[in-house]
Amino acid sequence: MRVWVLGSGSRGNAIVIDNGSTRVLVDAGFSAREMKRRFAAADLAPESVEALIVTHEHGDHACGAVRSARRWKWTVHATPGTVAAMPELACADVRTFDAGVILTFGSMSVLTVRTSHDANDPVAVVATDIASGARAAVVTDLGRESTHLRSVLRDVDILVLESNHDDGLLARGPYPLSVQRRIASVTGHLSNREASALARACVHSGLQHLVLAHLSEQCNTPDHALAAASAALARSRFRGRVTAAAQDSIHGAFVASSRRGRTVQLALEF
Repeated sequence: MRVWVLGSGSRGNAIVIDNGSTRVLVDAGFSAREMKRRFAAADLAPESVEALIVTHEHGDHACGAVRSARRWKWTVHATPGTVAAMPELACADVRTFDAGVILTFGSMSVLTVRTSHDANDPVAVVATDIASGARAAVVTDLGRESTHLRSVLRDVDILVLESNHDDGLLARGPYPLSVQRRIASVTGHLSNREASALARACVHSGLQHLVLAHLSEQCNTPDHALAAASAALARSRFRGRVTAAAQDSIHGAFVASSRRGRTVQLALEF
């Protein structure tokens, strides 16, 4: 299983999951032109994507969905709530699914998990390579974890997890109090502290990559996010690599070995 983060943050999100025979894109939060540039930077062909999963309707996750899907003939998969909030998806080859179902694309199965965020029926995804059992999860835009979400993340090999803001930087940052409260609410975004606690709760010896995503450019830094995660995972069973994904950089491929082999392979970092 391989994962590329083509960019993550408030100005756009797109993540590729590939198991060698099936390639799925999670979110298309950049214009079609920018998507093409980022695919090229990762040495990937957008035509190779079989399906696009839109986790929710916010522009930084979905603004390029329709044009990109039509340009490269992707099928688009989203919850009924997301489609209702994005009527323009009717211009693409869109298929709806209910949060909680398992989608199948070629040799990859994708479990969808309802999340807590101020969107209309948002989801996280956990992809599994049917042949090897290797698993990768993408969890961004999460106000609060749930018991169910924690349970499905406990055995993943690659975890892309929101670590949006530092509590202190948020309080001292440029946002008015109303926005601070929304960000920190149960339908907002995970802080470094909350993300690190969730990672610690889900850590196991087979977790090979923890990728911290959706870092705020105003209320966080990679150093803050990495320090919080490193402190939380100290003296745990985690023996993998922690990476802070950036808004304007390509990160990957993060590689998870077969469940049969369990040899940790290092990620390329840009």
